Amino acid sequence: MSRLRAGPVRVRVPATSANLGPGFDALGLALTVHDEVMAEVTEGATVVDVRGEGAGDLPTDETHLVVRAIHAGFTALAQQPPALAVRCANRIPQARGLGSSSAAIVAGLLAARALVDGGATDLPDAAVLRLAADLEGHPDNVAPCLLGGFTIAWMAADGARAVSRAPAAAVQPVIFVPEERGLTAAARAVLPAVVPHADAARTAGRAALLVHALTVEPSLLYEATEDRLHQPYRAPGMPATARLVGRLRVAGVAAVVSGAGPSVLALSRVPADFDAGPGWRVLSVVVDPVGATVTG
Repeated sequence: MSRLRAGPVRVRVPATSANLGPGFDALGLALTVHDEVMAEVTEGATVVDVRGEGAGDLPTDETHLVVRAIHAGFTALAQQPPALAVRCANRIPQARGLGSSSAAIVAGLLAARALVDGGATDLPDAAVLRLAADLEGHPDNVAPCLLGGFTIAWMAADGARAVSRAPAAAVQPVIFVPEERGLTAAARAVLPAVVPHADAARTAGRAALLVHALTVEPSLLYEATEDRLHQPYRAPGMPATARLVGRLRVAGVAAVVSGAGPSVLALSRVPADFDAGPGWRVLSVVVDPVGATVTG
């Protein structure tokens, strides 16, 4: 029995930064750069209109990630529309370590849920999170995109889970976005299967400290963002990113690679006279406390 709704729905999803240094595949922040997706059930062929970031590069048919996520959501709800009209207004930089793929997945799943009568009951946020993590491969970006704020995500026997916490007011994110793009798969490929026990133990301690630093005592952010688990191994493949992180940390800034890179995230105040150099776009943002929203 069809429960598909007529008319468009609109979904707004934030950019995200994951890992945050030592919190590999677990910690993430929602940031105030947003993509907006409009979706509607139609007849005929599925059409996707992409504007802003990725226009001219992203597919405009059924293979678009938002459309694939919409279909995954419909499958979970035992519904399938004849066709879709989808419009994407993208502001999140693509392939820069700022969660553009997670934003597309969460937007698609929430659009599907909103286009089905009773969808929110049959596919609650916990189920959306599990499905989004399955589609993305890990939960650290989809969690803050869906829930907002500072999130801690983990994998349980039944799939991804997460909790969201409000960061301290003194946390002042700044994003440095390079011209070149990166690929998460390539960044993961350089990670070793085994790391020294001492490095793992030190990173675990820093990750625990980071939770306290982000939510209670931001003065500890510099120490809390030290990482030995993934950033040193990725540095040779993104030397400009590694140099900028190093320069910022020499200046006393709690700087990390954003996600798998190549963007850089600063979590403490950047000196007014700091110059990132050519090729870097600087975005001053705040933490999005809400996450994804749906209207229509």
